[in-house]
Amino acid sequence: MGVATLISLDEYLATSYRPDCDFIDGEVLERNVGKKKHAYAQSAIVLWLGRNTDMSRVHPFTEARMRVSRTRVRIPDVILVERPFPDEEVFTAAPYLCIEVLSPDDTTRTMQARLDDYLDIGVPNIWVVDPWSHRGWRITATSWEPASDGILRTSDGKIQMPLAEVLLA
Repeated sequence: MGVATLISLDEYLATSYRPDCDFIDGEVLERNVGKKKHAYAQSAIVLWLGRNTDMSRVHPFTEARMRVSRTRVRIPDVILVERPFPDEEVFTAAPYLCIEVLSPDDTTRTMQARLDDYLDIGVPNIWVVDPWSHRGWRITATSWEPASDGILRTSDGKIQMPLAEVLLA
């Protein structure tokens, strides 16, 4: 087992990673990305949000850095941010919606840690999408609520995204 090299938040924020990495308590952590079904779902979700939401009120962003604590920066697959946008390059306010698209290498433990960070900063809507099983969940502080009818909904009901419209067959 290797020894992690710790860096400062300022050093992380001044560095570009390809693909971008999360920053967790001084450690730079790779994210699971790059598989076809993951990439398709991520881009299809952004396109769907662009067509089906009030773009004068909200806007989708992909893989934007989001500071979730003093020592943590996460990079959600997709966020939906309310307008007017904050005047910052790294988001610090909770977005309206965070979406994570599962990869085959994701573990329950690492995904739950990511989701807990979003919950801790007050993200009101969190979705997890699995493009391999064609399933989705709305995440709350107490559960993963399955989209049993195939539609992911925000807690206020303003957005209702059918999974069949954003996943490869």
